[in-house]
Amino acid sequence: MNLNDPVGDLITRIRNAQLRHRSKLTSPASMLRARVLQVLKDEGYIREFREIETDGRKELEIELKYFEGAPAIHEIQRVSKPGRRVYSAIKDLRLVRNGLGISILSTPKGVMSDAAARDANVGGEILCEVY
Repeated sequence: MNLNDPVGDLITRIRNAQLRHRSKLTSPASMLRARVLQVLKDEGYIREFREIETDGRKELEIELKYFEGAPAIHEIQRVSKPGRRVYSAIKDLRLVRNGLGISILSTPKGVMSDAAARDANVGGEILCEVY
């Protein structure tokens, strides 16, 4: 299947799995998806992810995190889309939900959260916002 927006596909899979109260989901593997998932794991929004191979194709198996029956990710939305890329300098990067959420950015130094980007003093493309 040809996908033009792998991050959008990953976000939709996570959102759909949480609506069905699934504990695990799979997604086709790519470096960008793995880096986005690593940021989500480091920030405590997902429990774990690992790369598995099924039928000769590499996939990412993602374990979602729940607290008292509610998903750890209340809302996740794509900001920069293939039709409209959204870039931000570090000084213009706004807080998500007054600091309660995170933005995931693709920077020249790699994919990182907004807090890590502020520490590294680099801006970039805002991939998504999570809270």
